[in-house]
Amino acid sequence: MTAEFAAVLPAVVLVLAVCLSGLQVATAQLRLQDASADASRSLGRGDPPSVAANRLALAVPGATLAQSRRGDLVCAAASAHLPGAPGRLLGLRLRAESCALDGGR
Repeated sequence: MTAEFAAVLPAVVLVLAVCLSGLQVATAQLRLQDASADASRSLGRGDPPSVAANRLALAVPGATLAQSRRGDLVCAAASAHLPGAPGRLLGLRLRAESCALDGGR
């Protein structure tokens, strides 16, 4: 092993770890956004908030749901801690919000 390879290897491993962590964050955000959209559609159909919260918890364990109304829309705001090592190290909390037409009234 050459000295140049030994000097570059830790940097390559660090860049790879950062890229994989970024991919994990993006995947978790997409999962939370999808679950938030599902919860808002559920609320828009007239389902009880407990049903929407259960759907959210099944899709993203540990996520919390807050609902609001804006005119003819019902909105679901979901938040959850980032899972895995990046979440434990950085303490990031992800947030997603989605609205649907309130047809259940």
